[in-house]
Amino acid sequence: MTPNKKNVNKNTINSIAVIQARSSSSRLPGKVLLPINSIPIVVLAAKRAGNKGKEVLVVTSNDRSDDQMCEELLKNNINFFRGSLTNVLGRIVSALEGYNENTIVFRLTADNLFPDGELLDEIENDFINNKTNYLSCHDADSGLPVGLSVEIMLLKTLRMASRKTNLPYDLEHVTPYIKRVYGDNYYTNYINLNLGNYRATIDNFEDYIDIHKVFHNVVDPVNINWMKLVENLKKIQSNVFAKKPITKLVLGGAQIGMDYGINNLQGKPDFREVSRIIKLSSANGIEYIDTARSYGDSEKNIGYAFLKTAEFKLKVITKLDLPNYSNKFKDKTIVDAFVRKSVFNSCIELKTNKLECIMLHRAEHLYSWDGFVFDSLNDLYDEGYVNHLGVSVQSPDELEEVLKYKKITFIQMPCNIFDYRWEKVLKELNKVKKTRILNVHVRSILLQGLFLSDNIDLWKYANDSNPHIAISWLNSMVIKLNRSSIADLCIAYVRSMSWIDGIVIGMETEDQLKKNLKYFETKFLTKDEVEYVNSSRPILSPKTLDPSCWPTKT
Repeated sequence: MTPNKKNVNKNTINSIAVIQARSSSSRLPGKVLLPINSIPIVVLAAKRAGNKGKEVLVVTSNDRSDDQMCEELLKNNINFFRGSLTNVLGRIVSALEGYNENTIVFRLTADNLFPDGELLDEIENDFINNKTNYLSCHDADSGLPVGLSVEIMLLKTLRMASRKTNLPYDLEHVTPYIKRVYGDNYYTNYINLNLGNYRATIDNFEDYIDIHKVFHNVVDPVNINWMKLVENLKKIQSNVFAKKPITKLVLGGAQIGMDYGINNLQGKPDFREVSRIIKLSSANGIEYIDTARSYGDSEKNIGYAFLKTAEFKLKVITKLDLPNYSNKFKDKTIVDAFVRKSVFNSCIELKTNKLECIMLHRAEHLYSWDGFVFDSLNDLYDEGYVNHLGVSVQSPDELEEVLKYKKITFIQMPCNIFDYRWEKVLKELNKVKKTRILNVHVRSILLQGLFLSDNIDLWKYANDSNPHIAISWLNSMVIKLNRSSIADLCIAYVRSMSWIDGIVIGMETEDQLKKNLKYFETKFLTKDEVEYVNSSRPILSPKTLDPSCWPTKT
């Protein structure tokens, strides 16, 4: 350890702020030395944590990559300790050797500049008054932006964890074992701020630019109050993030992997655009992304985007890929091999060891091949490779059949403002939803963008011989129901259905996503408005409502 000028009595100290730092970040190498108001990030983080007199210690690695950072810490008279690069828990415990076991320890990271001495004092008082063993000020769980994170515990708790666990994940991330023992306890004094979809951390270069703007023209970056920084952040990011997390919107992944949609004028987005779409989706509270093995490069692009932007991971729903010729095989072992190949290939592409949800692309696969496909998925679920099983259905009859399978917890189905076919089965669907976990996601709400087009040829391609009626009706509904556009009308219609848990919308650009986020902030249709829509809408042919019936493109 390199001492600061003032002496520290390790036996009498009450609390210490430990700042975890390293230079070898994979997403933004050397970020701890990037300047904010001409001050290296790691130095500014340490000075802000100690701006009310609290003792601060930077714990870094003994790897050569951290030599320059340590020189900066020395130059700025900041205490530091060097230890294992990978065993961060052991590094922190070693750094505090000789301190009293009842020392209160704050754990912070150098890429989060907002926490200051005043916030640490607040959290410490809560920790002491409530006599908890572990407390976390953690982003959305505390109502604060991502990066306004602080963990607090006693040193003896850290030492206990270091003795009890040797799991690499626990050692790298420091507190998972502690949370398993004592639970996730959150500091909630600011929960009503509801700022969990803003970003105050520095994980990539775009984040750095934002935080640079936050501190721009700040006269005293060391002592400015953390809440004033939050106000600056809100001004910078207010045009990016929704007013509250958008949980019902599901990001459609078909456009991410291929040219998809009858009205797609953009084509497949490049990787940078995919990354921006995923980042913005996650930051706005979107929980799921829907894809499939058959969606071209979709899984591959999603997995690569996750790898590059780790904090922006969405839960992935993907679909099983069975080759056309697999129906020739009746042997369970061979069918099982097809199923496992698809699941494990999805894991590889998505850079994960476990799938959130795997869906059958067709309801008939539940009982095809003597039920061997679903048996194999059940085995993979029992073996821990899958969290949820789902089925994509196309018709009310298929939905009724799927509802009988209690292990199915996700159902995806087409539904839109013209789709009258589901009314007869909704009563049974709602009955099942009251008795067990069942998430219903709807797709085709814009029918591949057809509803947004007044191109007569496109409508005729979709098997509508008299498209003027539907186009005229849509435009009239926008006016009568005081909606901003046809897209707003169609989205509001499905958002108004209480039985719908997720709405899948594919987007080729970040701008399209921003527009859709705005639509999800508008008011629902009233019950009377929904009834008016249902009673006045023209009846479209089932061959129009089902894109699989459209002519094959040549």
